Amino acid sequence: MIIESKELPPIGTNAFALIQPELKECIIIDAPLDAFDWAQQIAQQHDCKIIALLLTHGHWDHILDAHKFAAAGIPVYGHQADQEMFAAPSKMASYAMPGLTMQAVAITEWIEDSTVLNMLGIEIEVRHVPGHCPGNVLFYLPTEAATFVGDVIFAGSVGRYDLPGGDFATLEQSIKTQVYSLPPNTTIYPGHGPKTSVEHEKATNPIVRA
Repeated sequence: MIIESKELPPIGTNAFALIQPELKECIIIDAPLDAFDWAQQIAQQHDCKIIALLLTHGHWDHILDAHKFAAAGIPVYGHQADQEMFAAPSKMASYAMPGLTMQAVAITEWIEDSTVLNMLGIEIEVRHVPGHCPGNVLFYLPTEAATFVGDVIFAGSVGRYDLPGGDFATLEQSIKTQVYSLPPNTTIYPGHGPKTSVEHEKATNPIVRA
């Protein structure tokens, strides 16, 4: 499998493309501004079809382009605890960048803790990791030793918990039980900043200690 990433505007949010060349398929994880055009370029470059958009959570910077995927007939997956943000993203305007147009996202498939998605010829495990926001999930790919965590944890830091629906105690519990329980060699791909690993964060993260 090929994993590609792109840091996108307006606040440096990561989008990811998981490409399975043998099947000529790919999935996109998160949809910041300009993610749709980037995803189309990736699909053309690798001669593959985009079969799904997986959303780690409903915060505005991760879903700005999600409506474009839905309009193109690409199934969109998200957790129901963030339904209000998907349905009415303009309610996040008070803590978003000014001047942005935020359009509602039609979720095709609701996912929850322990959902297993069979895509790209592999299993993708969904783990519910609230605390940054109610519906944050991570996607764990055992065969790739990789997890895509949204804004739960970053390299040397954790996601904000001072936004509506955030709570530090819940976030800490999510990280300890759902992230740190993954195999140590698992690569963590966060929603902002560089990749890291479970082993490294367990040993060095200054905010949530193992």
